[in-house]
Amino acid sequence: MFALALLSYALLATSALARPSGLAGRLARRAAGTHLSRPIQKVDAPENLATNVSHVEYSSNWAGAVYDSYPSGSFTSVTGTFVVPTPKTPSGGSGSYSASAWVGIDGDTCDTAILQTGVDFTVDGGSTSYDAWYEWYPDYAYDFSGISISAGNTIKVTVTASSTTSGTAVIENVSTGQTVSKSITSSSALCEENAEWIVEDYEENGSLVPLANFGTVTFTSASASTTSGSVGPSGATLIDIEQNNNVLTSASTSSSSVTVEYV
Repeated sequence: MFALALLSYALLATSALARPSGLAGRLARRAAGTHLSRPIQKVDAPENLATNVSHVEYSSNWAGAVYDSYPSGSFTSVTGTFVVPTPKTPSGGSGSYSASAWVGIDGDTCDTAILQTGVDFTVDGGSTSYDAWYEWYPDYAYDFSGISISAGNTIKVTVTASSTTSGTAVIENVSTGQTVSKSITSSSALCEENAEWIVEDYEENGSLVPLANFGTVTFTSASASTTSGSVGPSGATLIDIEQNNNVLTSASTSSSSVTVEYV
C-alpha cells in the first residue's frame, strides 16, 4: 500500500499538470490523495534576522514546537486543543491558500515516519473550507468522515503510538460533541524520538501550497507522554516558517501551550 502511495505521489510530483483552480479543484486534488505532510524541511536563518530573536530553527514548511530525542524516554502520545481560525488571503494575493494545524510523533530527527492528525483550513476567494485528516508518513493524508468543522470550533487532536508500527489518531470537535478516530498500521516504523505541535505549509502535487494568513493558532492543554511520564511544550525547540528569506510566523510556548502567529 505504501509503495503504491509513494509511486502515485512520485508520478504526480513529476507530472506537468497545471494546478486546478478554485475550491472544487482543491477538493478534487484532496480526493485524489495529493495532500502530504512532510518531515520538517530545515533552512538557514534569514540574512536579515535580528540578533535578539531566540528561535533555534527555521523551516520552509513547519512552525510551532518540536521535541528532539527527549532524554527521559520514547514519545508515545501527543495531544493539544486549538480554536479553528478563519484563514485569509495574504495581502496582495489571489487564488487558493491553505495551512494545517496538527500534532504528531516524529518527523524531525526521525524523518522516515510520522504519525499525525490535524485540520486543514483553506481560503479561496470568498470561500473557506476545513478538512480533518490523519496520516502515517510516508503515506499521504486521509480525510476523516463523520465530523464537521467550522471557524471558531474548539478541536482536540491526539495521536497515540501503541507500538512503533501501529497507533491511533483521534479528533474531537469539543464544540459539537463529534469525535472521530482511526487505528493505523504501517510498515514504516516510528523512532518515537520527536513530539510536535505544528502549523504547516503542506504539499500538494510535489510543491508547497500557498500559505494562508491563518492569524493565530494556539494549542492549549498541550502535552506529550513518554515511557517515563508526561511533559509540556515549554522545553521544546521553537520552529518558524521562512520562505524566500522572509520569516512568516512567530512561535512561542508556555508550560502547557504552543502559539503560532502568522506575521
